[in-house]
Amino acid sequence: MKKFLLVPSFLIMTTAGFAQESSDPKATEVWDPEPRVITPGNNGAPPSDAIILFDGKNFDNWTGVDGTPAKWTVQDGHVTVVKGAGDIKTKQTFGDMQLHIEWRTPANVEGEGQGRGNSGIFFQERYELQVLDSYKNRTYSNGQAGSIYKQTIPLVNATKGPGEWQTYDVVYFAPKFNDDGTLKQAGRITVFHNGVVIQHNTEIKGTTEYIGKPKNIAHGKGSLRLQDHGNPVSFRNIWVREL
Repeated sequence: MKKFLLVPSFLIMTTAGFAQESSDPKATEVWDPEPRVITPGNNGAPPSDAIILFDGKNFDNWTGVDGTPAKWTVQDGHVTVVKGAGDIKTKQTFGDMQLHIEWRTPANVEGEGQGRGNSGIFFQERYELQVLDSYKNRTYSNGQAGSIYKQTIPLVNATKGPGEWQTYDVVYFAPKFNDDGTLKQAGRITVFHNGVVIQHNTEIKGTTEYIGKPKNIAHGKGSLRLQDHGNPVSFRNIWVREL
């Protein structure tokens, strides 16, 4: 019985029995599926398929961590941490996402190290991308702005000066877990800080603990959470795209 080798349609068999690429360019064209059309935003504005989490006015998408109304101050198109009011989180939960968020540390510089312009963005309420005034302000490298807190140092320090608006553009892939609760696939994150890549497909090693090692406990989707660390850090123009 003769055996025949199956080859892709864009390959042909020569008389010598070797596969050769087709000379027809259409053989490698893919027409289906066709990507859906969206309208991109300009200058940080959200694209047409974005979920608007904060537009400078409406703060209805946020609560305190206990579900009570968020007590941060909204004025002049931004929201600002109120010391002692506690963290806030989105009502909606997310897994994989693209995030755009703009933040500003106080223009009046007070404190140093971790005490200066400190806040954080927690993905699924567990994994912190650090917010800090890291402009001429030395602290431990895996705790400065742009770090995955206590895990991964940013590639560079792209921080602007105190009082200036800054941007994070993030692509986040949530960790995946097996049915028995063990980690199947670690989360990963890419971060652009003020247009500069500072985390490139970085593995998230688990929860970002202040003390101790990261933990991997199975979970599903989670809220986006912003931290009250006692400093009046402000945020604006927050939107996500689910991936």
